[in-house]
Amino acid sequence: MMIGNEARVRPYKVLVVDDHPIVRRGLRELVADEPDLEICGEAEDVAEALRQLDETEPDVVVIDLTLKGGHGLDLIQKIKARGGNTKMLVSSMHDESLFAERTLRAGAVGYISKQESPEKIIDAMRQVLSGKIYLSARMADRLLRRVAGGESPDKDPIENLSNRELEVLEMIGQGLATKQIAGKLNLSYKTIETHREKIKTKLNLHNSSELSRHATQWVLEGGSSPRKP
Repeated sequence: MMIGNEARVRPYKVLVVDDHPIVRRGLRELVADEPDLEICGEAEDVAEALRQLDETEPDVVVIDLTLKGGHGLDLIQKIKARGGNTKMLVSSMHDESLFAERTLRAGAVGYISKQESPEKIIDAMRQVLSGKIYLSARMADRLLRRVAGGESPDKDPIENLSNRELEVLEMIGQGLATKQIAGKLNLSYKTIETHREKIKTKLNLHNSSELSRHATQWVLEGGSSPRKP
């Protein structure tokens, strides 16, 4: 199905940013069957994605949240800061209820789980290219309920974390030490320690061991909310 009523002179260009080669290959093969879409580039980290963005000028960037040496939220914010008309669609295994709204606020216009069918991923690309926002029906309903004031007041504590604190929590869950996290995020050791303390306070965790267990469980569950240890 083409976007709009008339075929374009050229296909829409798609840049894929994902740290898993097999995922990039799968999307490349998927898009190859679509006459109105074409892969113009691939990247596994933020720096390469920005370079590809300049070189290929894609119409849409499909972004995973977990990237090599960085985070998709950072990339979304950097692309938004550059201006332009490039659309951003997040495709991730992370919990949609926790990350979808954050990615929209950062500048993306769609969020789709990697567990969805290939047909839905293509549909999501076309929807954002046509100027619409793409979310699952469940997430769209949740946001509408929030706007209407009907959302449950029982908010998960992890939703109180800032985007940076979520990045740090994820890296702790991946087994990275404070010094390693500081290097990956280009921040000081002291800044990461401050983030760690804020995370513990917001999640009501009492020490570093509880933080590590909580973060590890959270990562293993795909970015969903674990029970407090």
